[in-house]
Amino acid sequence: MTSAAPKVSTLPPEHRERLMAFAEDVYFESGHRLFEEQQHADRFWIVKTGAVTLDAKVPGRGSPVIETLRHGELVGLSWMFPPYLCQSGAEAMTPVRAYEFDASAVLSMCRADTEFGASVLFWVGAILAHRLNVTRVRLLDLYAPHGSGIFA
Repeated sequence: MTSAAPKVSTLPPEHRERLMAFAEDVYFESGHRLFEEQQHADRFWIVKTGAVTLDAKVPGRGSPVIETLRHGELVGLSWMFPPYLCQSGAEAMTPVRAYEFDASAVLSMCRADTEFGASVLFWVGAILAHRLNVTRVRLLDLYAPHGSGIFA
C-alpha cells in the first residue's frame, strides 16, 4: 500500500528550512528495524531514497504491513505527542537513505517559536489523520469478514 500523506514539501519554505537544519543523514540496510511498537519515540525520519514499511501488531495475526513510505515522507509520529511511545513498527523494505531528527531538539524549537511549532503540528497532524484512515482500511481489508457489508 502506498501513501498520499502530506510530504515535508507541504511545510512553508521558511519552516521547512528551519526543520531541515536539524537533519542528519543516515543509511539503513534492507530489513533494519527503525522502531518497534511501544518503544520510546525520541527521533523521526524523512525518507530520501528507498522505502520504509509501517506495520502493526495484531494479536494472533502477526504484524501486517499497513503502509509503505517513500521519498519525502515522514517516518515516526509519536515523538510529537505524549506519552511519546511508537504506535507501530517500521522497517527498511529496501536500502534507505533518510534525514534523521532528534525529537527533543525539534520539540524545543516548536515551543520556542510558536509559528514554526504550529506549522509542524498541522503537518504531523494531517499525516496522523491520513495514517489512521489507512490503518483502518488496511486492517478491515485483511480481517473483516468478506460480505460483511462494512464498506456498503
